[in-house]
Amino acid sequence: MLELIKRDTYLQPYQTIIEQRHDAYSETKKNLTKGTGDLASFALGYLYYGMHEDAENYIFREWAPNATEIFLKGDFNNWEIKNEYRFEAIGDGNWELKVPKKQLKHKQLYKLQMVWDGGEGERLPAYVRRVVQNEDTKVFDAQIWIVDSYNWQHKTPDIENPPLIYEAHIGMAGEEPRVSSYNEFRENVLPRIKKLGYNTLQLMAIQEHPYYGSFGYHVSNFFACSSRFGTPEDLKMLIDEAHGMGIQVIMDIVHSHAVKNTTEGLGLYDGTPYQFFHEGVRREHIAWDSLCFDYGKDQVIHFLLSNVQYWMQEFHFDGFRFDGVTSMLYLDHGLGRDFTGYHSYFDGGQDDDAIIYLKLANELVHEINPKAITIAEEMSGMPGLASPIDEGGIGFDYRMAMGVPDFWIKLIKEVADENWQVGHIFYELTNKRAEEKVISYAESHDQALVGDKTIIFRLIDKEMYYHMDRENQNLLVDRGMALHKIIRLITLATAGGGYLNFMGNEFGHPEWIDFPRYGNDWSYNHARRQWSLADDDSLRFQFLQNFDNAMIHLVKEHHTLREPFVNKIWDNQGDQVLAFIRGNLLFVFNFNPLKSFPDYGMTVPAARYQLILSSDEKRFGGYDLVEVQKEYAVETPEKLTKGDYRLKIYIPARTALVFQMRKSKSVEDLG
Repeated sequence: MLELIKRDTYLQPYQTIIEQRHDAYSETKKNLTKGTGDLASFALGYLYYGMHEDAENYIFREWAPNATEIFLKGDFNNWEIKNEYRFEAIGDGNWELKVPKKQLKHKQLYKLQMVWDGGEGERLPAYVRRVVQNEDTKVFDAQIWIVDSYNWQHKTPDIENPPLIYEAHIGMAGEEPRVSSYNEFRENVLPRIKKLGYNTLQLMAIQEHPYYGSFGYHVSNFFACSSRFGTPEDLKMLIDEAHGMGIQVIMDIVHSHAVKNTTEGLGLYDGTPYQFFHEGVRREHIAWDSLCFDYGKDQVIHFLLSNVQYWMQEFHFDGFRFDGVTSMLYLDHGLGRDFTGYHSYFDGGQDDDAIIYLKLANELVHEINPKAITIAEEMSGMPGLASPIDEGGIGFDYRMAMGVPDFWIKLIKEVADENWQVGHIFYELTNKRAEEKVISYAESHDQALVGDKTIIFRLIDKEMYYHMDRENQNLLVDRGMALHKIIRLITLATAGGGYLNFMGNEFGHPEWIDFPRYGNDWSYNHARRQWSLADDDSLRFQFLQNFDNAMIHLVKEHHTLREPFVNKIWDNQGDQVLAFIRGNLLFVFNFNPLKSFPDYGMTVPAARYQLILSSDEKRFGGYDLVEVQKEYAVETPEKLTKGDYRLKIYIPARTALVFQMRKSKSVEDLG
């Protein structure tokens, strides 16, 4: 019996299905690797297809089994179809063209003219590594990119702590209302991330996408880093410098679907709708207006696994956050399902081919780099998603805790904070499978998109425009800032594996994200980050940034997230006070909006307690009502029930306190 089933007895009725899926994965892997088990050697399509070179020629190869002819055309031959640029069929649906090096130059533009029975059309190569958009016509062309290999300066850092992720979008990372660049991000934003203490950078929208407003999730060219932001070398330099700062870099990879475009994308690549995608009703994703890969085809698996290896080997990415995993796992993409019982995961509505692919992708990532991390953006709670493959799992290292931000938004919208149930908050933040690690977060880019609101904007709203200067006191702003700090700290402190923040949210970036589109007159005003707000000493945004900095460094210094157990020791709903211990830290939260508690007593383990962080510190926009660094003694057992100890502290309203526990050699040392 697989370990996954032994560990969770509720899975035993589905033992046959789980074992069949695991056996199918093993058989697929055996067939793909011809019995060697070496997925890295299998996933080398990027070294064969696309544009390469030998001593005398540039070599173009394509897989297009339905094509009858393929021609190369570009500005080097006036975009004409000529026989000297005609591909030769070399078997198994593969085509090849050799062009003398003297005929092509760096940065020249080109396309393929794909011909099939009954039609033809322009295409960008499936494995193309560089595409650029004409600013006037908005048409995308492939671009010949001939440069010397990048000279890497830094190795991947050896990260001691679990991932503390700074989620970022290159294009909207600048302050000016325009598309920012890889170089600008490297120069201006990377130092901020380093100073804040995050150890992992997650980059969105790297794979090329025709529509900027898709946030990078409608991919057309899977092997091309977006030229909107600069060159491939610029991206490599960014990753290299991040590594030098001790920051690992992971990529938001999209293998769950593809853009429907035909000229830029793979939609009708060789004239057929089914080369890469499903036929019939399964071809189109009804919610995303995109195309669904057929993971049951060896060539599709080869294409996608080669894509995984390409980004790791060529760009030194340290792992991936796989987008849209729920959509991949279910034939109906999980739409309309409530996932209230285990039957939801084994009712025949799952895409077993997609499950096999995800297992293969996870194994490949860790075969290439055992220290790499994979994260699933998944909301159904599929058992075994973040369990080892050899135990019957799918092999992700982490699952996104997508219920946590949903919980915070619902709580803020629907319940006055004087009625927040502290025990329920703790339950929601710690509710996960015992064997599964998750990435917790209060909000990501999803909560900031137009039509939604960030936490700070929900708490303060329009008052942010008028009352965020330090000299202007406002009760609504005070409330919003206090809760913003508490929400983020308790989410971090209870995180079941790792933590994520979207860029700018650490200092309460105002408003929303809205990419240029017809509905806003193609404006970039909301597709940028106003870093100057956090840098302005006259504004309060700096206080939120200071607090984020302090809490991130705190959990790093104390290795808090490496401790799997979060031990709740106090839950008083009448007072709205919650306390728990993780590792050597005691976290105390007073959610009460009105009551501060002097000499508040709670039962704690034997130790001395030193206050090392308070959300009420002046550097965080508070009032310094509690003395930080003060050490607290506990009452001895003679005064209480045997074995119990009482800690008495002052807890201001809407305040979080963190104490370091110092073990004592004797009972006498505690008093």
